[in-house]
Amino acid sequence: MAYCAVQAFSEPDDYAASIRMGRTEMTLVGRGQFAARLIDINLHNLRIQRFYETLPRVAHTSLACGHAAITFCTRAGPPLFSTGVEIRPDRIVRHGEGQEVFQRSTGSACWGAISFSIEAMMSAGATNADRDLARPGNSLPVAPSPVAMARLQHLHAAIAALAADTPEAFDDPEAGHSSEQALVEAVVVCLGGAEVEAGALTLQHQGVVMRRFRRAMERHVGEPVYIPELCAEIGVSDRTLRVCCQAQLGVGPHRYLMLRRLHLARRALLNSAPALTTITDIATRYGFWQFGRFAHDYRTLFGELPSTTLARLHSSQRCIEASCRN
Repeated sequence: MAYCAVQAFSEPDDYAASIRMGRTEMTLVGRGQFAARLIDINLHNLRIQRFYETLPRVAHTSLACGHAAITFCTRAGPPLFSTGVEIRPDRIVRHGEGQEVFQRSTGSACWGAISFSIEAMMSAGATNADRDLARPGNSLPVAPSPVAMARLQHLHAAIAALAADTPEAFDDPEAGHSSEQALVEAVVVCLGGAEVEAGALTLQHQGVVMRRFRRAMERHVGEPVYIPELCAEIGVSDRTLRVCCQAQLGVGPHRYLMLRRLHLARRALLNSAPALTTITDIATRYGFWQFGRFAHDYRTLFGELPSTTLARLHSSQRCIEASCRN
C-alpha cells in the first residue's frame, strides 16, 4: 500500500526528522522565521520527496544503509550545494548507501529526492543500463541528457502533485506500480549520463576532513572548543579546516559551531519539562556562559528570545491540560 503525506513545518528539527534518506540534522545559517513544506510518497521500492524551504541552512545526513539516493533541484533559485558541489538544475547528485552528506542552501530552496533499495536499483540498472548504479564510492554529480532530465523532473512533479491533490489515487495498487516503474526507468536513464568532473581528489579529501570535524563536534557538545585544539584533534591545519568548512558548509568552523550549539539549545528548550528547566541551565549545558550574548544571538537567529520559546511550551502544555480536564 502506497503512503502519501503533505506536511508543513516551522521547526527545523521536525522538518529534518521527515527527510527519509537517513538521519538528518539541520542548522539554520540565515535569520528569520523558518518554514518548510514536504510532499512525501512511499511506494513499494521508492521513497519520493519534494521539499520547499525558506531560509539558508546546512543539513548533515547520514544516509541509510541498504539504500541509495539521488537529489536534484526542482526549481531554479539560489544555489544549492551537496558535498561542496553546486546542484545545478540540469544535474543530479548520486549518493551511495551509508555516506555522509553535507547539503547547504544559500536562500530559499526547492529540491527533490528519490531513495531506493540497493537491490531494486541494481536490478533496474542490470535490466535497463547493464551497469551497477547503486554503489558509488562518493557522492557524484551526473549530467543527464536534457531530454532525460526533463522527463525525470516532469514525472517527479506529476507524482508529487497527484499525492498532494488526489492522494486516494495511490490506493489503487496498479497506479502506484505504474508510477514507480516510470520513475525507476527515468532515474536509470539519467544515471546513464556522464559523471561530471568536480575535482574528485579535492572533494574526497574534504569529505575525510568533514567527517572528522563532525565526530569532533559530537565529542565536545557543550564544551568551549577552540579552533587550534580542534585542528590538532582532527589532524589538519587551521587553514585546511577553514577552507573545507567554507566549501562544504558555506561558513567558517567557528561560526558553524556557534550556530549548531544555538540549535541544540533550542531543541532542549522545546523538549524539556518546563517546571524543571531554566534558560540558564540550557545555556550553560551548550557552552554559553555570557547569558546576555546568548539571548541576543538566539533572538537574531530564531526571531524570538529563549524565554519566548520556553513560554510558548508552557502555554501549549496548559492548553493540553485544560482540554483534558474538559
